[in-house]
Amino acid sequence: MPLPFDPEREAYVSLATFRRDGREVRTPVWIAGDGARLYVYTNGKSGKVKRVRANGRARLAACDARGRLRLPEAWVDARARVALDAATRDRGFALLRRKYGWQLALALFASRLGRRYEDRALLELEV
Repeated sequence: MPLPFDPEREAYVSLATFRRDGREVRTPVWIAGDGARLYVYTNGKSGKVKRVRANGRARLAACDARGRLRLPEAWVDARARVALDAATRDRGFALLRRKYGWQLALALFASRLGRRYEDRALLELEV
C-alpha cells in the first residue's frame, strides 16, 4: 500500500503511539526510510519508547514542526519497535544523517553536551 505522503520529502511526521489504556499520544518526529522500513531518532528514556516497548502499535501522518497535520485523514498504521541490533541502528542513523545532515549532527552534539548521548534510541517502523 503506498503511503499518502512521502517520508523523504516531509521534514516532520506525527508519530502516534498508544498508552496501555489505549489513549493515543502524538509527537512530531524526524523520519527517514528505505522502502517499507522507516526510522525515528529519539531519547531512549522518552515516553514514546516506553509506549512502543509496551505496545508496538503506531500511526503516522505528515505534519509540521508543531505537530499540525497536513492531511488529518491521511494516517497510516505501522508496527514499531526499538532497534536494538547494531546493523539496524547503523542503517537507520545513516539514513537520518543523509536526510537531516547538520541538523542531526547538531542534535547529537547537544545530546553529548547534555550527557544524554548514551540515551539515544532508534525506532524502526514497518508500514
